[in-house]
Amino acid sequence: MTESFLLHDLISKTASAKPEAAALTYGKADLSYGELDAAVNRFASGLISLGLERGERVAIYLEKRFETVIASFGTPAAGGVFVPLNPLLKAEQVGYILRDCNVRVLVTSPERLALLQETLHECHDLRHVVVLDSAEAVGSIGALSICRWSDLLNQPRVAGHRVIDTDVVSILYTSGSTGKPKGVVLSHRNMVAGAKSVASYLENHAGDTLLAALPLSFDAGFSQLTTAFHVGARVVLLNYLLPRDVIKAIEREKVTGLTAVPPLYIQLTQLAWPASITEHLRYFANTGGRMPRETLQALRQHLPQTQPFLMYGLTEAFRSTFLPPAEVDRRPDSIGKAIPNAEILVLREDGSPCAPNEPGELVHRGALVGMGYWNDPEKTAERYKPLPVHAPGREAGLVLPELAVFSGDTVRMDEEGFLYFIGRRDEMMKTSGYRVSPTEVEEILYATRMVGECVAFGVDNDRLGQAIQVIATPPNDGSLDISALLGECRLRMPAYMVPAGIEVQTGPLPRNPNGKIDRKSLSTAWIENHPG
Repeated sequence: MTESFLLHDLISKTASAKPEAAALTYGKADLSYGELDAAVNRFASGLISLGLERGERVAIYLEKRFETVIASFGTPAAGGVFVPLNPLLKAEQVGYILRDCNVRVLVTSPERLALLQETLHECHDLRHVVVLDSAEAVGSIGALSICRWSDLLNQPRVAGHRVIDTDVVSILYTSGSTGKPKGVVLSHRNMVAGAKSVASYLENHAGDTLLAALPLSFDAGFSQLTTAFHVGARVVLLNYLLPRDVIKAIEREKVTGLTAVPPLYIQLTQLAWPASITEHLRYFANTGGRMPRETLQALRQHLPQTQPFLMYGLTEAFRSTFLPPAEVDRRPDSIGKAIPNAEILVLREDGSPCAPNEPGELVHRGALVGMGYWNDPEKTAERYKPLPVHAPGREAGLVLPELAVFSGDTVRMDEEGFLYFIGRRDEMMKTSGYRVSPTEVEEILYATRMVGECVAFGVDNDRLGQAIQVIATPPNDGSLDISALLGECRLRMPAYMVPAGIEVQTGPLPRNPNGKIDRKSLSTAWIENHPG
């Protein structure tokens, strides 16, 4: 089979060798690699017929379904740039993204289009809307051209624009710590190199079935498609309402690989797992934050034959580290070492390497480093910086600078090269002169087994600098005794780390569009409700 250099090659190379192999499952329907490849090429031809130029943006505002995948790979096949929009976003948020990256074509459903009627009038670069087929007629929207999905796919076959692997393939919007979301620009090389790297250490193969439970607008969610397609595996598309739906899908589809974020795993551990699942679920992988040790232990009890992969990544560089299953018992708090074809450095503020166990900033260099933030030179300069001349792998005789991603995350590296996450710089709490990571506080709270979900954050305090505030939910089928929990905190934490207050809320706690507990919205709401 030919080597993949462009994103859509991941599908075409398997389609040319095994066209009948199953590529996607959605509900009770399957789509083979041959059928998927043909649909991708027809969609690309349709975009060319609309006049899409090389590098123009195509936004996809749909839940997970066949058309979402076809549009995501068909846009690059045409030479365009796809912009996946989280289906949880509201009209105002969608409109901001459409305007921010000057989207030319929007792919959506009639129901979602109805929600965007007023917003689209403000999207002056938008020219075409592709609407999924429906029995209901779709009305006109100003001067916009409305095209049915089936009509677009019936256009004459034409070649897409010629592109190379360093061209832009996608813009993934990620919520920032402040202000509007940022558009992370990724190239074909970024995504294909990421697929090859992740598939290598997860040992994915053509016999795998991966569950796409995370949003496809999330880098780790879209990675389920790219890693599977790289090896010719099958992906099950799931839009779930309840965590129980995830377990049912794993059992029904004989899923072999699951990737999710800690809040979902926390919910899954509180449910019953059929004993048969561990016989076919080869691995579960964590991303989007550190897995609480109690959650990891509970998952391993449910899935004794399933291998755990603990991963760390950031959208700006896709994926950075993983901890092999063989190391989980020895160092369960580690985020591991660099993934294949990436180098992870721990640097001081002056750019020099940290000593073993000295806290520093995690810096990622290599083929997975993205292309910056769309239309935002200031934020790009903050995160994507030239490597210092004497950084490992950087020789003084090289004249051209090499850009690396400076993550903003504080980590330490032990004598054996294993990394440990300490906290995000913009989330670190400074109390009584100590810098405290909210994840460290949350880890201890989970270890008490007295909470369901929890989030810690700092609030300004004249005496302490910041006081540590916690919002927690009761454990499943239980109640939360704040006095008893604070007593456990005093036993398990140094005095400066003990929360100044714990507030109980019914669960689950709110999530951001990528499924992570929304620490910022919870802290903002708490501060607004407790003035002074």
